[in-house]
Amino acid sequence: MADELKLSLLQMGHRVREYCPVGELLPGMAYLVRRLLENTSNEGFLRIKNMGEATKDQLLGNPVHAIAAAPEPLARKPHPAGTFLNAANTDYAQAANRDKQRAALAACAAKLGQKWPLIINGKKIADREYVASVNPAQPSQIIGHWARATIGDAEAAVAAASAAFPKWRATPVEDRAKMLERAADLMESRRMALNSLLILEAGKPWLEADGDVSEAIDFCRFYAVEMRKLAKPVVTQAVPGERCVQAWTPRGVGVAIAPWNFPLAILAGLVVAPLVAGNCVIMKPAEQTSVIGAVLMDILTEAGIPAGVLNFLPGYGEDIGAHLVGHKQVDFIAFTGSRAVGTKIWETAGRTQPGQANLKKVVCEMGGKNALVIDNDADLDEAIPAALYSAFGFSGQKCSALSRLIVLDEVYDHFIERFIAACSSFPIGDPALPGTIVGPVIDADAQKKILSIIAQGKQEAKLAYQGQAPAEGWFVPPTVFVNVKPEHAIAREEIFGPVVAILRAKNLDEAFALVNGTDYALTGGLFSRSPKALERAQAEMFVGNLYLNRGITGAIVERHPFGGFKMSGGGTKAGGKEYLQNFLFPRAVVENVMRRGFTPPEEA
Repeated sequence: MADELKLSLLQMGHRVREYCPVGELLPGMAYLVRRLLENTSNEGFLRIKNMGEATKDQLLGNPVHAIAAAPEPLARKPHPAGTFLNAANTDYAQAANRDKQRAALAACAAKLGQKWPLIINGKKIADREYVASVNPAQPSQIIGHWARATIGDAEAAVAAASAAFPKWRATPVEDRAKMLERAADLMESRRMALNSLLILEAGKPWLEADGDVSEAIDFCRFYAVEMRKLAKPVVTQAVPGERCVQAWTPRGVGVAIAPWNFPLAILAGLVVAPLVAGNCVIMKPAEQTSVIGAVLMDILTEAGIPAGVLNFLPGYGEDIGAHLVGHKQVDFIAFTGSRAVGTKIWETAGRTQPGQANLKKVVCEMGGKNALVIDNDADLDEAIPAALYSAFGFSGQKCSALSRLIVLDEVYDHFIERFIAACSSFPIGDPALPGTIVGPVIDADAQKKILSIIAQGKQEAKLAYQGQAPAEGWFVPPTVFVNVKPEHAIAREEIFGPVVAILRAKNLDEAFALVNGTDYALTGGLFSRSPKALERAQAEMFVGNLYLNRGITGAIVERHPFGGFKMSGGGTKAGGKEYLQNFLFPRAVVENVMRRGFTPPEEA
């Protein structure tokens, strides 16, 4: 390749080194094809030069300058009203963005340690016991202190929300939608600061923190657009003499109970969806990330959400959470979290209390035991990086994270060899450093639980890989087990950490049976180059989000509506077009339009 360049360099007196791959024929051919594709791609230096598509100055120019001059991402540009575009993530390949993030982290660290009170009916309540929130990568660093709500505070929040509901329900949908869009704009303008707080309080690496902010922005903008659509009554059937429409009305007062792993995005989604639908909400963030919840409360208040419509109530789930779920004046619960808590909420909400006006609606999203199947003909160059990130990104602390790799017989040994060899390529350390991919787990309890599961796994299966974790902080090293059987605990129980169990399957029949053989049905995937296998996966892999020839994490609002069934949830889809309907009652309105006149309006 590029013989003319070689000759030119030799004529100029430069030393030129030629190289070629040495080894087996098939891998060598694959390497050659890859180089051919690179050098003949539309962006390839050699192609652009040889086709005369660029000037000498352009070819020799600094690529950094070309990146800086690139067009602005579409999602950052104005777009027509009534349409939705996903927020663009920060491009950290640009040095300027890395510098901004470092500066924001330093500024955030300088302001740590403040106290965050409850907010009920627009009033800050500061005279409560305070709980420290710490950095999981450096537990000695206190992020802030949040006020612990009491049962009395929960009662006050329900009363405030109930009193605010009639006026909020009557607020025009357009006004409510604009408040969400203002909140999205505020988040976008404070992206680097929000990223910093997510990095420090939740232990999220840069890319994961930035994606969390983008998702929160998307929830606000998407639900605003969708609520405008639902606000318009829909004709159910056009018949002479009658006007038949379906409309929607809000349910009432609800509780949003959020997890710590997406402390801005999921919390925002659970809150803004019922708000824009006309409900009043009591927001209870996770204990580990309540400072992020307090910042979100400030943003929504600044965006215009009135006092009493949204109430901020941090506290322990066993205290105020359980009390709110069973409260007779609470009409719905929006929950994302563990199976144990979710099933208890479902049970409690099903018991009707004396004086209760509505049957409670539960929007319940729980965890998974997610599997990725590697077919015999899978492209391992694509499958291995996707599997690694699905398993170890954000330390496996996603409900969608890869927990089981199911590899078919013919490719099993080769896949294992390459997968294990690639595990060490994922840097583990402080998420405040830009190169980190695997950060800490959220707290000491999580660390202890995951390490005990790893210890149990060593008794059941063979430990094939375990990385090195930093001494300080709540870290769990990426861990891989092989020779795993379906009955082993590490193949059945949810593990919210960077642990992968690899199972062997004879064929796709056995692989799909393994996928479906757990209590969960959240995410799953298949890598295969067979159209028939991909078609079978769609018909036979029973999960809420099925990913083919790509990683199984990273759902994007509207593009990948997210949620599962079985013990992974009630079948709702966050970021989907039907999600808002969970917080609304449908109403059919039928009018006889064959009247013989109208009563004149009364005079004032």
